[in-house]
Amino acid sequence: MMACMIAVTPRTTLGRKPSRGTHDEAKIHAILDEALICHVGFVDGGQPFVIPTLHVRVGDGLYLHGSQRSRMLGVLRAGATACVTVTLMDGLVLARSAMHHSMNYRSVVVLGTAEEVRDREEKLRVLDALVEHVARGRSRETRAPDEGELQATAVVRIPITEASAKVREGPPVDLEEDYALPFWAGVVPLRLQVLPPIADPRLRPETPMSDAVIDLLRACST
Repeated sequence: MMACMIAVTPRTTLGRKPSRGTHDEAKIHAILDEALICHVGFVDGGQPFVIPTLHVRVGDGLYLHGSQRSRMLGVLRAGATACVTVTLMDGLVLARSAMHHSMNYRSVVVLGTAEEVRDREEKLRVLDALVEHVARGRSRETRAPDEGELQATAVVRIPITEASAKVREGPPVDLEEDYALPFWAGVVPLRLQVLPPIADPRLRPETPMSDAVIDLLRACST
């Protein structure tokens, strides 16, 4: 089946290295789903800000959450345009020349205007999805937000309709005359490593390890 394509706009058209770019919806969604955090860019009072935060994709929407007092969410709820980016680092690209060092990466830029999620049930579903994004199955092992917590939390949705991905992969690309230089060149792969869990000091001693944590460890060890 042919992958869907997100509409190409002047704001998401890649200028440099366009061959590395794509508007393929499936690829954009996959990168957003793998990334644990995003960076949200916005302007407040003429001052640009870029804030790292947790995100989750549900369908064709990118969801963010935080305190009702959050500057970022307050500005977005007021109608400011956001620029949301994620980057997955896959390797250090070491070339024979300093000029051609690089990194292998997968990145996404999403542009759009947020809308606040006001429906109570939808808000609860999104907050569950945010917990699941951190550790699959974890939402079933935690207390759901009470009404006070729900009221204190703001959730917004940015449609994933104006977005692009950019991917760099493969070995270094040196000048032809530099391939004869006696310097090691290649790629040093990178990955996010999961280490043994550290129990909360106040954890009841009879409490077994969470199934979600066990599954997370198992998935990251393969």
